[in-house]
Amino acid sequence: MLTLSACASHKYVDDKFALANGRMDQQDAHLTQLDKTSQEALDRATSAGKLAEGKFNYSVVLSDDSIKFAFGKAELSDSGKATLSQLVDRLKSDNKNVYLEIQGFTDSVGTDAVNYKLGSERADSVRRFLNTQGVALNRMASISYGAEQPVQPNTTATGRSANRRVVIVVLS
Repeated sequence: MLTLSACASHKYVDDKFALANGRMDQQDAHLTQLDKTSQEALDRATSAGKLAEGKFNYSVVLSDDSIKFAFGKAELSDSGKATLSQLVDRLKSDNKNVYLEIQGFTDSVGTDAVNYKLGSERADSVRRFLNTQGVALNRMASISYGAEQPVQPNTTATGRSANRRVVIVVLS
């Protein structure tokens, strides 16, 4: 009787071991596929990075002097719209297929959440205006940097004013 239970236990262990090996083989195959997929994604990203190198054309900085964003506001002034219209005319005269990255910035007054939202609203207001002037939405992207990357110290009113800006990067 003791011999029979030992055989049953041995078979049980063998069955469980085989089942565990099968699962590990499945996991290994899955990990191999994930590794392959990850490598392919990395290769595509590297290729895109190489493709983008040297494609920068120019950037246009729109600060308080030309766009005149009021403190805490994202509405474009008439002079800001005129400046953007000149940019659209330049883009049309260059007659190139370009892509615009519209970057919104703020000064350091307020919380990070408020500044990121405000930077996004400023960039989006520029994006919407450019679209009304004939620039296709699929050729533009907007991003907010909030109070990151100040161009002047935020310790003075002049510095804070300079940091409330939109930068348009023109890529081909």
